Amino acid sequence: MNDIATSATRTVAEELLRRIGVGDPDSIAALYAPDIDWKLDWPDDEHGRIATPWIRHRATRADAAAHYRELARHHVPDEAGTVIERILVDGPEAVILGEIRQTARSTGRPYRSRFALHLTVADGLITRHHVYEDSLAVARAFDA
Repeated sequence: MNDIATSATRTVAEELLRRIGVGDPDSIAALYAPDIDWKLDWPDDEHGRIATPWIRHRATRADAAAHYRELARHHVPDEAGTVIERILVDGPEAVILGEIRQTARSTGRPYRSRFALHLTVADGLITRHHVYEDSLAVARAFDA
């Protein structure tokens, strides 16, 4: 049973990364359950700042689509990339480790942010999405 769950979780995690690479927010959001435990490891008083509105907790599939739309709106599309270093999977849990490379649209500043993304998958859908990233690098890139 655990091998089957692990395989299914890896498939969903890899498909999420593929869809993020394509950049279609609705297609990405389709991988999420209707209700999601979505958290970003940022100081709560920094959530939803004007310069970084995508940085906030989410709760639904529609919120997930909005996240990817907001993220795209605030970055230069041709100056982005993600390096995936490792995907660790155990049953319904996956942790993706890597580095995001982006350029802030508002300031033109490039940045790199190391991250860990913790996903939980149930019935083929993502039910938990917790991101731990270098928030200081992101904040500096958007700081006017």
